[in-house]
Amino acid sequence: MTNATNAYEQARARALNDPEGFWAEAAEDVHWYKRWDKVLDDSNPPFYRWFAGAEVNTCFNALDRHVEGGRGDQVALVYDSPLTGGRVERFTFAELADRVARFAGVLAAEGVGKGDRVIVYMPMVPESVIAMLACARIGAVHSVVFGGFASNELAVRFDDAKPKLIVTASCGIEPGRVIDYKPLVDGAFALARHKPARCIVLQRPEKPWALVSGRDLDWEDVAAAAEPHACVPVAATDPLYILYTSGTTGTPKGVVHDNGGHLVALNYSMKAVYGMDPGDIYWAASDVGWVVGHSYIVYGPLFRGCTTILYEGKPVGTPDAGAFWRVIADHGVNALFCAPTAFRAIKREDPNGALVKGYDLTRFRTLFLAGERTDPDTLGWAERILAKPVIDHWWQTETAWAIAANCVGLHTLPVKPGSPTKSAPGWDLHVVDAETKEVRAGEIGALVVKLPMPPGALPTLWNADERFVETYLTEFPGYYKTADAGYIDEDGYVYVMARTDDIINVAGHRLSTGAIEEVLAAHADVAECAVIGVADAIKGQIPVGLMVLKAGVERDPGAIIEDVVRMVRERIGPVAAFRTALVVERLPKTRSGKILRGTMQKIADAEDATPPPTIEDPAVLVEIETALHGIGYAGAGTGESPSP
Repeated sequence: MTNATNAYEQARARALNDPEGFWAEAAEDVHWYKRWDKVLDDSNPPFYRWFAGAEVNTCFNALDRHVEGGRGDQVALVYDSPLTGGRVERFTFAELADRVARFAGVLAAEGVGKGDRVIVYMPMVPESVIAMLACARIGAVHSVVFGGFASNELAVRFDDAKPKLIVTASCGIEPGRVIDYKPLVDGAFALARHKPARCIVLQRPEKPWALVSGRDLDWEDVAAAAEPHACVPVAATDPLYILYTSGTTGTPKGVVHDNGGHLVALNYSMKAVYGMDPGDIYWAASDVGWVVGHSYIVYGPLFRGCTTILYEGKPVGTPDAGAFWRVIADHGVNALFCAPTAFRAIKREDPNGALVKGYDLTRFRTLFLAGERTDPDTLGWAERILAKPVIDHWWQTETAWAIAANCVGLHTLPVKPGSPTKSAPGWDLHVVDAETKEVRAGEIGALVVKLPMPPGALPTLWNADERFVETYLTEFPGYYKTADAGYIDEDGYVYVMARTDDIINVAGHRLSTGAIEEVLAAHADVAECAVIGVADAIKGQIPVGLMVLKAGVERDPGAIIEDVVRMVRERIGPVAAFRTALVVERLPKTRSGKILRGTMQKIADAEDATPPPTIEDPAVLVEIETALHGIGYAGAGTGESPSP
């Protein structure tokens, strides 16, 4: 059992027993123009608000306070872009503050003010960070849309957020191709009912585009003529940003994060969860279009006075599977945060980790994984090749920071493979059944958070309070529904096994597809895998496995399938009814690396499987449909189990 006197256990206990005292103390570490009237305003449940009455500015806490505090010459942002021929730019806190102040002046000159919305539709370039911070500087609300989203998806966000202005770039760059952003933006203007008054365009040299007269402005021209704008105090409870959840169809779901609670929680997490101190170098290998990019490329590291890395590249192919090690070595990175899927891609290309040996990683301390479940095999592989701590943690777009983590800045607990360790301080996590009754230790149920949630978590959805309550708070009264399923063991370790819709019912037995995936991933020849539950006339559902093999594997795929079927039978039991698997070249994923299990399940069941707008390459779905068709699914069979 864990020693209850360690710093993590003390913080966790205090945050649960005295949340207002705990978060008031954490809030002392940030700059306020006006202190709060109440730490927690619980007068209108379930709409809880943190630091009610306070005034603050997010940009001031990210930049200006470090300049005023003597860190102006420290590098704040490093831009590293193998996709543009190895371009590297560095910005000190003072330089970044000046660039942001000037672009804030651009926005203000175009009539953007406190509470106005600005869409940011940008690639991974410094101007993306500058635009986000400039919005925060003047109290505008930014909504970053992942660069490359289709015109209709962008138009839907125009109509929901009603932005006064959009900031974009002429193009984005992917390995071997240029993605034309400007025509997609023009298409959104044509489709949307609400049309932003202005469009500011960063012309990239790789492919500039003609500007629309009277509407479009050239970034370089307007920035050069702008007057710097000071930080504008806003209410702590005012929105900082809206982030539309990936895969949204119809009416979008705009997750809101506020200024004050977000600032306090993110600043706290940089030390408590990640162990970062001012001057440390932090790299979140994500995209500013996702919540990870908001929390841990832009805001968290800068709040803490760390140097943050902005990487325009991939884990493999830019130029090889040593790309991450090169960035860590070149910039002296202390901590890396990325998705497990990135490491599975690296493992597939370099299964023995040979490329690591070519780089100096002496300053590198910790690898953090999140974004989807970290299977024990990937965790163990990363530990072996790096010989550094590998920390799994779990959180969501809605939470903005970790619900469960091994909080290395407080006290590092023993790692249990497959678990993101325990709930982070402030998160009152429970496992319940369909009747909201607590289940026994080790029993799978719905993972829920008792209200109120800590600072940083979403207070509501954009212009959709009723939908917020219906989506997250109605099914389990008194709790926030994470929509993840899992269990908590006798030691308090959390296991996130699957989304609740990835729990399958095999002949009356509730099984986690994540548990079966764990077995498949442990096979020596498997690089990554997915398990889906498909309809079966007799058992209700049965699991089907899809596997991508490591590079260089020459064994007969049939023999590998026989291996994994036997392994599942041995480790989970005959109750899993796992008899069917197939080897594929690749799995369908979103651009953030999440495997589209639900889409594959619909294909297998011959249902409408319209790909989400976040899909990386829709052509993969055709490959998956062909493979499933070959074993009797995807509308080819009778609905009964095909012969193994």
